[in-house]
Amino acid sequence: MNKVVKRILKIVGIAIAVIVVVLIGYIIYLYASYHRIEDNKKLKVESRIEQSKASEKLSTGKEYSALTYNIGFGAYTPDFSFFMDGGKSSWAKSKKSVISTVNGAGELVKSYNPDFALIEEVDLNSTRSYHVNEYSLLKNVMKDYDCVFAQNYDSAFLFYPFTQPHGSSKSGLALFSKYSITDSLRRSFPVSTSFSKFFDLDRCYSISRVPVDNGKELVIFELHMSAYGNSDEIREGQINMLVSDMEKEYKAGNYVLCGGDFNHDLKASEDDSENRESWAYPFPRKKLPSNFSFCIDQLSDEKKDNLWNSARNADMEYKPGVTYTVTLDGFIISDNIECVKYDNINTGYTYSDHDPVYVKFKLK
Repeated sequence: MNKVVKRILKIVGIAIAVIVVVLIGYIIYLYASYHRIEDNKKLKVESRIEQSKASEKLSTGKEYSALTYNIGFGAYTPDFSFFMDGGKSSWAKSKKSVISTVNGAGELVKSYNPDFALIEEVDLNSTRSYHVNEYSLLKNVMKDYDCVFAQNYDSAFLFYPFTQPHGSSKSGLALFSKYSITDSLRRSFPVSTSFSKFFDLDRCYSISRVPVDNGKELVIFELHMSAYGNSDEIREGQINMLVSDMEKEYKAGNYVLCGGDFNHDLKASEDDSENRESWAYPFPRKKLPSNFSFCIDQLSDEKKDNLWNSARNADMEYKPGVTYTVTLDGFIISDNIECVKYDNINTGYTYSDHDPVYVKFKLK
């Protein structure tokens, strides 16, 4: 009997030792493979607009349009829930579903014929999206646009959740322009330095330049701010950095358009702490210089309140009237740009847990 007990204890001990060794090895792997993509990285612009339009510049007084859309790596059909939000899945349903959803999102963007399309959470080569190159799919849809890609995520293999490990991911921000982009730069946001950095994106924003016929430039900032594991210090650091770069461009005489997924509640004021999720922080408007404003703030209070929310919580499948929704996406403009029209597009979150935001504007 004693021999049997000793044998069982020995086997259990060996099993525990193996698990400990594997766990330590995996933690070493995570830290050894972790790296941040370099800051101030020059981005490659793909020139794809018609040759006859390549030299065409923007003009003051003319209407232009822009659209921002977080496509959620092609996973978020209305019945999809995500494990980091308290939902079930860590991968999209299937490769076929990813291709269909990304193409659907691309066709939706194309139907609005925007001069500038800012698309976030576009996977290049990720386990969660079956290694589909979503940027290539979007380029096939958005033909005759200059385009530039800023990678903000290149993660090691995440062995969680254990039933369906999230895996490795490469993802980023895509900008499409009907006008020539002369230069583009990647800036690295400050992010968590604790263990939570393995669950958050290596956040960034891109700064792209489009010439105006008065010698100035329209400078487009595309961003995707932190959502998971971020602290007050990180949020403040990201906003301060962004505002500083925008103000430099404004002081240089340029026009500034900043769009994307702010991961802040853009409808709520800083004093509004009720009826919101703990992660849906109001954007601190006082951080914006007086020469910048959110387009949404130029709407009347009634229009602003009735505006469709651009994002849903992914802790459950989308159920109208039940699922928590919030506006996380939008645009900031400098005061030398006039906001002519602004709308959050209601698709019922058909292709993503976000819906597009559309703006028409004029350069003063």
